[in-house]
Amino acid sequence: MGTTDAGTTAITLTEAELDRYVTHAPTRGLLAGPGLPARTDVLTFSPLRTYGLRTLADAAGGPFHLAEELRSRLVIGELLDPAGVARESILLDGVTGEVTTARLPDPSGSRPFAPSLDTLLRFAAVTEELAGLRGRFASLAGRYGPRTVAEASRRLLALFEEGTDGRVPPYWKAAALIRPLALVAGPGTVSGLTLEMPGRVLDQEFGHGRVVRFEEVDLPVTLTHEPTRRFLRETGLPEQAVLFHADTDGPLPTLREYVTGEHGGRPDGPGELPAHSDHLIRLGRLGRPAEGNSVVLDGRTGAVLTFSEPEASLNPLNSDVSTLAFTLWLLHHERTIDGHLGHELTTAAYDQLAAAMIHTLAAVDPTGTLQDSTWHYWTDLFRDEPGGVL
Repeated sequence: MGTTDAGTTAITLTEAELDRYVTHAPTRGLLAGPGLPARTDVLTFSPLRTYGLRTLADAAGGPFHLAEELRSRLVIGELLDPAGVARESILLDGVTGEVTTARLPDPSGSRPFAPSLDTLLRFAAVTEELAGLRGRFASLAGRYGPRTVAEASRRLLALFEEGTDGRVPPYWKAAALIRPLALVAGPGTVSGLTLEMPGRVLDQEFGHGRVVRFEEVDLPVTLTHEPTRRFLRETGLPEQAVLFHADTDGPLPTLREYVTGEHGGRPDGPGELPAHSDHLIRLGRLGRPAEGNSVVLDGRTGAVLTFSEPEASLNPLNSDVSTLAFTLWLLHHERTIDGHLGHELTTAAYDQLAAAMIHTLAAVDPTGTLQDSTWHYWTDLFRDEPGGVL
């Protein structure tokens, strides 16, 4: 095995290394010639440096039963899924050149990924172009909104359909339909928040009259973060979204006022209220009522957190109300897309859809989504296939 000079990261294999495993001529030419990048935005081939070419039977090890057609597949890389999501291995058929994925160490089956390595590298490259709004997506730079989302999605899907006879593998279909959703709102250069999340986008998604915009008298005096006050008055939040129910029965209470009204001043658990609970404003409920999770914002900074009553604990949720609104929009819109497809995304590859959702949220608001050790509500929600939120 060889690598190029220090300025590049391509991984190449010698003819001798390929002889035992790869007979597909175009694939041999690629691996012995230009080689593979060690890493792209969405995948890595660096396991080739660590282990060399190895069959799935050798890589899986242990008492796992492998279908005969999988035993000779070559493990050449991994998907770069978000933190906390088990990585899928990238498999190569050395005879046909087809690329699939499977999970180690117990690969119960494989899923289509690309008809060839060359096509796979093209898919990864155009996905990077979308993320950076360059190349074939350069004309979309500085443009935001539903029309921009639709155009980016159309372009990416068309690029994926080239060379696949229109049969785009689930991973790339999820990427084409979900990742462009990050373009629905631009950076908050005017609002002072993370995003310029237009109220009309929320109205279009949730319906007119179903987005609550608060009056000045509804906002407590301890909410001193002016961009947040303005957002709640002018843009608002959906009254009901996936697992979110806004407080609309009266003025927004501080966390202390809410707990006093509901539980006589103590959380529904053994813990104590946070010392700054007079500066935490409850926006609504998150999840089922029995879970006891509230969405609260820090009135001084605008940061949005979850408060668990059973544990009396605070955890980061979103950077501010603009990214909270985006997340609620993202969840609702994903369900709309998947419904139109006959729930193809959730049934074909739920974990790959979850990874696309986490990547999309992280592109807009990295709060909690890229941390290995910190529990984060949205990230855990996306990963929870039995819960079926997507």
